[in-house]
Amino acid sequence: VVPPRPALPIREVPLDAATRAATGIGEFDRVLGGGLVPGSVTLLGGEPGAGKSTLLLQAAQALAVAGGTVLYCSAEESPGQVRLRAERLGALHDRLLLAGETEIGAVLGLVEAHDPGVLILDSIQTVRHAELAAAAGSVTQVRECAAALTAVAKARGMAVLLVGHVTKDGQLAGPRVLEHLVDTVCEMDGDRHHALRLVRAVKNRFGAVGEVGCFEMTGSGLEPIGDAGRLFVGEAADGTTGVAVTLALEGRRPLACEVQALVTGSSLANPRRVASGLDSQRLPLLVAVLEKRAQLPLGSHDVFASTVGGVRLVEPAVDLALCLAMASSLSDAAIPRGLVVLGEVGLAGEVRLVAQSERRLAEAARLGFGGAVLPGAYDGPDFGLRLHRARDLREAIDAATAARR
Repeated sequence: VVPPRPALPIREVPLDAATRAATGIGEFDRVLGGGLVPGSVTLLGGEPGAGKSTLLLQAAQALAVAGGTVLYCSAEESPGQVRLRAERLGALHDRLLLAGETEIGAVLGLVEAHDPGVLILDSIQTVRHAELAAAAGSVTQVRECAAALTAVAKARGMAVLLVGHVTKDGQLAGPRVLEHLVDTVCEMDGDRHHALRLVRAVKNRFGAVGEVGCFEMTGSGLEPIGDAGRLFVGEAADGTTGVAVTLALEGRRPLACEVQALVTGSSLANPRRVASGLDSQRLPLLVAVLEKRAQLPLGSHDVFASTVGGVRLVEPAVDLALCLAMASSLSDAAIPRGLVVLGEVGLAGEVRLVAQSERRLAEAARLGFGGAVLPGAYDGPDFGLRLHRARDLREAIDAATAARR
């Protein structure tokens, strides 16, 4: 029996003074909370082709340049294939060690031999434990391999970065315990039809949850986008109907995002309600509220709603912008392009305050917007914006109409 460590009063427990290791990629460090913590295990998940391996290979090169030893183990590609990508990215360095292993014992043997400060494993679903009969990627294999890596990381003070696959519905593949074992879980959003990539922290024991890093996929790798303020605002001309701009909060970063709606007559018994980049359950709810509380005849219309740039918005702060976009499309009256819209909409049609309204308005002013439609309960500074307060949906629609004059 291993003797227990003595329990200490909480005030006497020594603090971990280990400093973070910056990856050299500012947007990735933002998501991680400032860099990699020694002994931590980070899981990066995303769709195939999103750029997970590219991001980690660039981070490995930057960490090696900073003086650390990085071991990159690929269980999916041969070392030669990884080197070809590294040459394209300019990620060649003597302290970046490369190996192709599919057995967790061999990976741990390489760790023992080279004592790296950072281990990158691509991917956790393709390595296996030789003592288990299950196939690689099974629940048992993923759990045991992750547990072995976590134990070694904690014992050696080595940061571990794992690549994870996702299922067809976008969830991380493997057992749920995998997300509990690791310290940080990051998700990479983006598809091969858009150059934009977002890395979002959904779990972080060492930093803020919800922080987002923005990247652009180029021929030479992922380029960080430092100022993403207007990244998700489209180029529709002033006077285009069905378009509203809101300020979504991604972590601590407010982003101006465009919400578009198209309302058209339907010949179907059950008109369509289609959302892309928005909460598909929230759209029919808001349609019902508009029809009941603002007397808009949407029951006989198809409603299509979308965001711009591939961003996904699920926070309630976009409710009012979506409602005004639908009202604009139905009435064929445009919302001024210099107007931002903030507010959550309740079932009674009331417009509610959203979190960190002042931070959002300050960003709107910085980006050059001239006015805002927002809840009537807001009593903070205007930041030089012309504020149009509204207590309910009807007042919000009237405020947007007044802003056009």
